[in-house]
Amino acid sequence: MRKIIIASHHKMASGLKDTLEFITGEQRSVVAIDAYLENEVLDDTLKDIFTEKSIDDEYIIFTDLKAGSVNQAFIKYLELPHVLLFTGMNLPIVLSVLLSPVDEYLEKEKIQHYIEEAQQEIVFMNAELTKLEEDDDDE
Repeated sequence: MRKIIIASHHKMASGLKDTLEFITGEQRSVVAIDAYLENEVLDDTLKDIFTEKSIDDEYIIFTDLKAGSVNQAFIKYLELPHVLLFTGMNLPIVLSVLLSPVDEYLEKEKIQHYIEEAQQEIVFMNAELTKLEEDDDDE
């Protein structure tokens, strides 16, 4: 079974999950963790989640900030089999992983492909539009 965990400071995770479900419909395999909203200890939440994991389950985790406490809290779980941790999440990468086939584990080549696709979605549109206008002027 594949589980996708979206974790962030404040409400980014639940907002991203809400947007995913707007696009794809309800996703029971996706869990959102909005850290530090209430008096819940993040480590306790993660212990509960990872206690449920069987050896064959694939957990794909997305966090907001590489050096952030949310991302750091997941590091110790990388020693478990089939646990993948992405940071610097955005909608395109989470959507790509969510829509990928679940009948096999996500491979490194596919992961790298999804990262590259997601990076290409980050564009400074002011410069992009200027470039397009210049290209139109050249014709």
